[in-house]
Amino acid sequence: MVVLHPRPGVAHPADADARSRPRFLADSFFPTSTRPLTHSTTMPGGSFSDSNAQRRRSSVRRPSIANSRLAPLTHHKKPEPGAPFNLVFVGAGNINFGSDEGPWDHSFRLENRLGPRLKVVAIIDPAEAVAKQRLDVKRSSFVEMAYRDTRICPSLEDFVSTMKEHERPHAFIVGSPAAFRGSTQQGRDFELQVLRLFPENTPAMFIEKPLSADSVENALQVADALVKSKAIVSVGYFLRYLRVVQKMREIIEDNELEVMATNARYYCSYANIAKPAWWMKSKDCGPIVEQATHFLDLSRYFGGDVDMSTVQAQALEWDEPAGQLSVVPVDESKIADEDRIPRVTSATWKYENGAVGSLTHALTLQGYKYSCEIEVLADGYQLRLIDPYNNPELRVRSPDGDDEHVYRFGDDDPYAGELNAFLDEVPAAAGTAKEAAGDSAIADEESDTWGVLSSYEDASKTYALSWAIRLASEANTRKVRKSKST
Repeated sequence: MVVLHPRPGVAHPADADARSRPRFLADSFFPTSTRPLTHSTTMPGGSFSDSNAQRRRSSVRRPSIANSRLAPLTHHKKPEPGAPFNLVFVGAGNINFGSDEGPWDHSFRLENRLGPRLKVVAIIDPAEAVAKQRLDVKRSSFVEMAYRDTRICPSLEDFVSTMKEHERPHAFIVGSPAAFRGSTQQGRDFELQVLRLFPENTPAMFIEKPLSADSVENALQVADALVKSKAIVSVGYFLRYLRVVQKMREIIEDNELEVMATNARYYCSYANIAKPAWWMKSKDCGPIVEQATHFLDLSRYFGGDVDMSTVQAQALEWDEPAGQLSVVPVDESKIADEDRIPRVTSATWKYENGAVGSLTHALTLQGYKYSCEIEVLADGYQLRLIDPYNNPELRVRSPDGDDEHVYRFGDDDPYAGELNAFLDEVPAAAGTAKEAAGDSAIADEESDTWGVLSSYEDASKTYALSWAIRLASEANTRKVRKSKST
């Protein structure tokens, strides 16, 4: 085994106090921007793929993250002074304002990127007490100026009806529950409300995954409307921004490889998931749509578009002998039988180039750390991404020999990467994206320009795949139960 340190001066995780959360120190308050490459396809009329367009082969070289341009957060320089950047947080929950459960905290990273330019004009959340608590914490800290005039509003319409011209937002950071976005239904149609209330110079939107809790058909209608509006939209599939993930893309592209298979496994630690809605298919849509979506997205990122007619899946249900869990942290007896989530789901599919994909998601572990891995196979190559949520590691076997080359990157923060890529597309965030190109971590090629890695229309394909897997597993469960009852 050969261990590679891709960047000089970066310590191996084993050489220091390796933690599951990125290390953020006081002198890292202002990280520079990074502009990851984009790789998305447009869906005319909301179709899953453009059957008339020839599939772009992996042999066509696309720019990747330039490892030599990346540095630990502690080495980033402060942002240039500029006009205020007006921002609205939609949702006062953990993804926007952080928690002890994980490294997510969009507000912290935006404060770092924008510095004194950041003006949070509003927090939109019907739970006023929760929003006020978040606001009190911010106002008692050194970022108080960014939140000094922040208003708490129960809805987007309430905010707009009382908005002054100087409060007009440049961007929305949408971290509300999926049930309130990505839909055409009134009250669940946040994106369409933005388009209606801001028909000109529509503010940019950063939207968390999954992009909806509605039907795939309705989500595709939203995607079509956003594409036609030409609004800047990014979806929070942050694993695409991991340096090891970009290294995988680099290896595939530099060696002109055609992906033959992707194998993903996601074993979650269920014992500490105490959110009742997570255990209800009617609320959070089940673990494949809500949780495994990240690995389905990575699978598509490497394998390309999926032939949706080939999706097959089986599930171990809660009421089967093998599906009994001993430490479920919620009272499942209060959940209707048909609303309970499966314990294990196994799915397979084919990509449009003929490659095969697979996913196994399981509720089996009882600690805090998940066990997650994705494998990409090509002629002569095996690329294994291990533990992307805690200590990402890439192991590569190539035609050079049987030994694996191991890649690790210290101080990686894909959450900052996705937000920086988003802000680089918003002219008001850094003057212009081109002005910030000197500090970009993207190895651009010729005249190509690249923005976010996960557009809304591309993310809707991941959403469609996750629902196809859930529906296929439920259909097979009904089939098996019917056969046993006869």
